[in-house]
Amino acid sequence: MNWRATIANSLWIGSSLPQWHRFRHALNRPAEVQRSLLRQLLASNSGCAYGRNYNFQQIRDYVDFANRVPLKDYENLAPWIDRIRQGEKGILTSAPVTHLIPTSGSIGARKLIPFTSELQKQFDCAIGPWIAELALAHPQILAGPAYWSITPPPANSTVKPSEVPIGFADDASYLGGVKSRLVRAAMVGPDQAAIANDPGEFQVRTLLCLLEARDLRLISVWHPSFLSLLLDALPVHWERILAQISLKNRGRVRELERASPSRPETLWPNLKVISCWGDGHAKLPLADLQRRFPDIAIQAKGLLATEAFMTIPYAGRHPVAICSHFFEYVDSQGQVHPVEELRADEIYEVIVTTAGGLWRYRMHDQVGVTGFVGKTPSLQFIGRTGNVSDLFGEKLSESFVADVIQNTFALSVEKPRFALLAPDQDAAGWHYTLYVEGPILTDTAEVLDRNLRQNLHYSHCRDLGQLLPVTVVPIKSRGYESFVKRLVSEGKRLGDIKPAALSCAPGWSKVFEVN
Repeated sequence: MNWRATIANSLWIGSSLPQWHRFRHALNRPAEVQRSLLRQLLASNSGCAYGRNYNFQQIRDYVDFANRVPLKDYENLAPWIDRIRQGEKGILTSAPVTHLIPTSGSIGARKLIPFTSELQKQFDCAIGPWIAELALAHPQILAGPAYWSITPPPANSTVKPSEVPIGFADDASYLGGVKSRLVRAAMVGPDQAAIANDPGEFQVRTLLCLLEARDLRLISVWHPSFLSLLLDALPVHWERILAQISLKNRGRVRELERASPSRPETLWPNLKVISCWGDGHAKLPLADLQRRFPDIAIQAKGLLATEAFMTIPYAGRHPVAICSHFFEYVDSQGQVHPVEELRADEIYEVIVTTAGGLWRYRMHDQVGVTGFVGKTPSLQFIGRTGNVSDLFGEKLSESFVADVIQNTFALSVEKPRFALLAPDQDAAGWHYTLYVEGPILTDTAEVLDRNLRQNLHYSHCRDLGQLLPVTVVPIKSRGYESFVKRLVSEGKRLGDIKPAALSCAPGWSKVFEVN
């Protein structure tokens, strides 16, 4: 048992139990909890510039709020955030903005998200129940260290001068205060310099830290392919890593020499849980991770972003984080609903209001209602509403493409580890290409095109000859790593890159290592 990690973990979990109890009781009264939270947000921010602009003081209930305050995209809030960056106080919130957090999501330009001490408390109201629920279900994780994947800044990160600090030193800072110190005390991982300067060296140093931690109990990453790629690289760096470990711990080296870099279950005898994305297009690589760790519990993360926590893993489902932020949802007809009006098996777009100053903010995350925990909806991430490829009117959305890829490989015994559909142009004209890392059958392209034709707009473009038949291109290896590398080179942060089934950008044949 690692006593340092055990004490730190126990203190963290113990301090999170009040949030867990509050969330558990709130699940049966989501409307009451959400309305109370909205009243608090309006009252505490009525004096800020945004609150005065929309007369927060005169808002009496949710209907009034929905009528007076419009839905906003980041572009609408950017001028307000720019005033914060220049040092103005009391713009979107009455509380001071302590940081501006850079993010970009899977699509779109770079954004700066205001972060306040009140938003930190809202995050803690989601992280607390999540980690407490995880520890109650798997108490063995308390007895050893954890690896939490770190979100490095992009190498070419450039922002305008700012009077407010840009970004955090590391992701543990989201917790703040004592909790952030407790998390760091129980973490293993490379230093920030290794992350920022050399991705290849970061991979080696991360593997070194992981293998040194014999008593590793929990691995938390974003996309499951992140861990798969680390494991794929392990045989290449095996001897180098063992040589470095031998300088400090010969006993651990002897254990590893009896293990195998191609059998990850032999590397960490006390590993209990892997936490990663599991919805949307992450389902395919998640299956690969489950194959690699057949006896390890794998927890699908909730839906979270730099802006907000939207769902929490709880009781085998993902209920809305109703104690953290105020939520609304847009249905397929464009009607806006509070959380208590959501219906099972329907699909919605997420709208969030936070203590960081995002008022009725469109997340552009599409979710489906899979059931309820108490009276609170449980949601599944489907895709990004804004990610639509439309060269000739085909209007291929990410959620549709994700379903098509799932159906195309439904009968395959071995699922692809990575698959991405993107537009391509050659001498004959435009078409879509599916880049696949994994087995491809002889009729994969035919089945894929037939499934895509379920979209009548796509089918019409195919019939008119505007789009040629879809092609399927096998990727030799490292598909997701190459995908991420391109997006990072374009200024996106690793932790902001969500699983994607569709890219609107051409030119991926120059990025992937294709056969």
